[in-house]
Amino acid sequence: MRNPHRRNRNHPMTDLDQLESQSVYILREAYNRIDKLALLWSIGKDSNVLLWLCRKAFFGRVPFPVVQLDTAMELPEVYAFRDRIAREWELDLKVEQCPPEEAMDPTLPPLTRAAARKTEGLRNLLRDGGYQGVFVGIRRDEQATRAKERIFSPRTLDGAWDVKDQPAEFWDHYKTRFAEGTHVRIHPLLHWTEIDIWRYSKREEIPIVPLYFARDGQRYRSLGEKNITFPVASHAATIDDIIAELAVTRVPERAGRAMDNESEDSFERLRSAGYM
Repeated sequence: MRNPHRRNRNHPMTDLDQLESQSVYILREAYNRIDKLALLWSIGKDSNVLLWLCRKAFFGRVPFPVVQLDTAMELPEVYAFRDRIAREWELDLKVEQCPPEEAMDPTLPPLTRAAARKTEGLRNLLRDGGYQGVFVGIRRDEQATRAKERIFSPRTLDGAWDVKDQPAEFWDHYKTRFAEGTHVRIHPLLHWTEIDIWRYSKREEIPIVPLYFARDGQRYRSLGEKNITFPVASHAATIDDIIAELAVTRVPERAGRAMDNESEDSFERLRSAGYM
């Protein structure tokens, strides 16, 4: 694995080097200042990059638990990938089983209610595990509500997020100490884009769930539960193909996420209640 701080001094940092360096800084800053941490792992392309960066930041290991919020509805390829990578990278993997859909807020639309299971699973994790901070692999360019996020984002212990009460973040100075009764979401990839993720995955040769690559004219652009996530039309069978496709497509990244099309405020309601 390449050490991000050992470069040929005769060559300037590339944009990927700069993204990597900032994310490594955020990871180390959080580890230094927040007492009990965990990393949420969806097994998707973004959280795989986040895991890779953790191994770089901490010299080949991930020094905190890696948690999958499991609804038992992931695609089979996702579970197979999870088990292989957890074994090969020697992760401290914890699987948090999410509550059933019947226990979710009945006022939510049906597909959004299915997605809300992970919000409740995270609440249980925070309550039972006592984690003060959790790393999450979201990006601002994914969805309009996520564009309002901070890198160090305070939440109440039940996960509620007040978008109007977020700390200012200037010149890589982050607020890392919060009042008792608060937990913090840390977003080391917030400043990345979808194309950045793919370019970096190619450069670093990061393992990727094969569902992202086209087969029979379709591929998954974003991975979620099999009952609420669907493939999109695509012939991109390699990372180079994906990068070329993203350079011209007008199809949003979450086009295959059924809940995003259910009602105008579905995602905002989920995020305010603690959804990743």
